[in-house]
Amino acid sequence: MDTYREISVTKISPHVGAIIGGVDIAAGLTDAQFAEIRSAYADNGVIFFRDQDISPDDHIAFAKRWADINVNRFFPHLDSHPTIAEVRKEPDAVLNIGTLWHTDHSYDQIPAMGSILVARDVPSMGGDTLFAGMAAACGALSEGLRAMLGTMRAHHSSRHVFGNQGDAGVEPEQMNNADLAVQDSLHPVIIRHPLSGRPTLYVNCNFTTHFDGWTVEESKPLLDYLYELASTPEHTCRFEWEPGSIAIWDNRAVHHKALNDYHGQRRVMHRITLEGVPLEPAFAR
Repeated sequence: MDTYREISVTKISPHVGAIIGGVDIAAGLTDAQFAEIRSAYADNGVIFFRDQDISPDDHIAFAKRWADINVNRFFPHLDSHPTIAEVRKEPDAVLNIGTLWHTDHSYDQIPAMGSILVARDVPSMGGDTLFAGMAAACGALSEGLRAMLGTMRAHHSSRHVFGNQGDAGVEPEQMNNADLAVQDSLHPVIIRHPLSGRPTLYVNCNFTTHFDGWTVEESKPLLDYLYELASTPEHTCRFEWEPGSIAIWDNRAVHHKALNDYHGQRRVMHRITLEGVPLEPAFAR
């Protein structure tokens, strides 16, 4: 959408990310405002709000306007609101959650649409999140490589990250339920984005294991190239969290990475994950 009448939209990079203004989520959104917010989400992959004072109940009500809530299996939840996951790093913790470039829930047969992350306790500096646009990454592929990848599928799994034999790369108390890490899925390498219709690269270094019909060893060099291409600075934006900040990202459109540069400080975020739809290939087979 080129013209927004009910909200303000300020892009923060050419390919991904925009800050939404002129709304108070806790006070309620009109249907017209929400329609424009959804449009900005489709256009930019991730959208941000500043200075929002929302309760957990407001968080849940806002999420339900987007989609059904997907209760994450592996994150601790708020005792009072079990549909809200808590992403916490205490001052004495060394490791953080989400330190590698990834997209959430690609291991599910129907991956999550997105996530709504609310800042509750942020460090005085550091703890930013990076986002990378996968439509831009797809557009940067050569015509020949894009044509080949457009015919391929890739395997994704939760087992090697969250499972009993896995390594999530976090403190033990930051994750739960290793016995539930049994998800495996197969998705097109290039999807047609369900909202924008754009061809979008859909592999990530946390959960993608190999290409269908290829071995893990054969897949690794090409996957590594795609991950490097996806995270080039030209395809990314960086968001600095403040109290009252909210981010809504589209797991089908962006990768994200949480920086671990605030040792000795606490960072607490509340996250709701949104149910998605089946993914379709961008190009006819």
